[in-house]
Amino acid sequence: MALFRITVKQKVRTNGIVLDPGMQVEVVTQSYSDPVHTNGGQVVADAFMRIYGVDIKKAGALNGIYLKVDRIG
Repeated sequence: MALFRITVKQKVRTNGIVLDPGMQVEVVTQSYSDPVHTNGGQVVADAFMRIYGVDIKKAGALNGIYLKVDRIG
């Protein structure tokens, strides 16, 4: 299992959703692949919804342009 920290790199304001730089979530996955690009990033989207109550998919920010991914474990 791998632990990843996903951090918002830049401000996003789209479809009534605001993401600020520095917002971050940690997710655990069973693979060592980037969770943003694995299974449509669902585990990352779920984490942002659970922690911040924002739909990162609806904001169109579920990609490497807006998110920095670090493997921490």
